[in-house]
Amino acid sequence: MRKPIYGLCIFLCFALSGTVYGQYTETINSNRPGESQGAFAVGTQVIQVESGFDLGNDTHDLLNTDIDITAFNLDLRYGFWKEALEVSTFFRYQSNNVSFTTGSIDPRRVNGVENLQLGAKYLVYDPHKKGEDEPNLYSYHANFKFKWKSLIPAISVYAGAVFDFENELDTRREAGISPNIALITQNNWGRWVWVNNIIADRVTSDFPAYSWITTMTHSATEKIAFFAEYQLITGDLYADNIARAGGAYLLTKNLQVDISGLVNFKDTPTRWNVAAGLSWRLDLHKKDETIEDTSGDDEKDGKKKKSASKRQAEKINKKKRRDGVDPDGGDDDGNL
Repeated sequence: MRKPIYGLCIFLCFALSGTVYGQYTETINSNRPGESQGAFAVGTQVIQVESGFDLGNDTHDLLNTDIDITAFNLDLRYGFWKEALEVSTFFRYQSNNVSFTTGSIDPRRVNGVENLQLGAKYLVYDPHKKGEDEPNLYSYHANFKFKWKSLIPAISVYAGAVFDFENELDTRREAGISPNIALITQNNWGRWVWVNNIIADRVTSDFPAYSWITTMTHSATEKIAFFAEYQLITGDLYADNIARAGGAYLLTKNLQVDISGLVNFKDTPTRWNVAAGLSWRLDLHKKDETIEDTSGDDEKDGKKKKSASKRQAEKINKKKRRDGVDPDGGDDDGNL
């Protein structure tokens, strides 16, 4: 069990020593709705609150239990030091009304902290860094044709601590602290975003769990987005296949509301859940941080390389000065 942890720690240390680029967005970048988290941080000096309530039911055919669930979630995210770094804490409080489908045992209600995590996420690689996707000033078709490099995702790593408390929500799990680690990838394809999370949860506890979450989000308009998600969970304590779907609406650039639901594909237990949430951010972001790549010739002479778009613009200006004709078909005044 320890080898995967050491391997990820080595990878994380190596990644932190490299050059990376963060991405701050003008509108709120929430992980809600859904269970996965995106690869990008919220941005430096940004405080983000993501909260929600949910109602659900778990019916277990073998244990003969019927559990009505109400819960509150709170996720706090903060970006500092570098654009690529984010610290976060996740809290879930749950109340279960437990009934038994056989026998004469009276129903009972149990409450407690179902999950409490504190961790950090770091953007290791961003395929859109250093102006690699600047427009081609000579060709309209070159800007919109399919690019194989668009299949390369942004990559982040997450490491955190899970705090378990003694309560009656699950008496099989002992109180203590254990690590949670994750590898996160994200592809941005215009109005479509594809996110994948590979997670090792409570890896040093008696009941570690491993899961894969894949989420596809589509922005129907500037304010409305929909998502579909699949989660595979494996572990000695709990294993499942879960499907989620829902949508979000952007009220302002710093405020979002969402609604979602889930079902699973087994009867130990059979699960359903509906949730509604609110995400809000306090945006104190001042500037976008760019870390220049100083490798190769730039390291020797200390000169910055010109971007591809600037070089193309200079070529156009030189040709205009030479013959007075715009190579795109217009004259010096921009008329056709």
